[in-house]
Amino acid sequence: MDELDDLLDPGVKKESSGGNFSGEAQLPNANATLVLGILSIVGCFLYMLPGLICGIIALSLHMKDKAIYNSDPSRYANSFKNAKAGFVCAIIGTCLSGLFLLLLIIGFVTGAGLYRF
Repeated sequence: MDELDDLLDPGVKKESSGGNFSGEAQLPNANATLVLGILSIVGCFLYMLPGLICGIIALSLHMKDKAIYNSDPSRYANSFKNAKAGFVCAIIGTCLSGLFLLLLIIGFVTGAGLYRF
């Protein structure tokens, strides 16, 4: 009957629902962190720039979500798993992009980047 009451009087909000049907709230940037983390791994193979950009943005979004999660861990338990997975992907993508950048710089400094036929 609770769902029917919500349909009849949409102005009344319940405190415990948090706006989610399962009763748990979602972190605002959990899915974005996951998507950007995955894109940072894919982007590291595109001359490191997209991987670095997506990885750094994902890391900063995760820090914001982590602060929200620490305020009430039991409320955000499920969505924090997505944010944590995106954080791991962002670290991997950023490290791979940084390694590629380092190899690119070493190649130009030593002259290995020049074409010799």
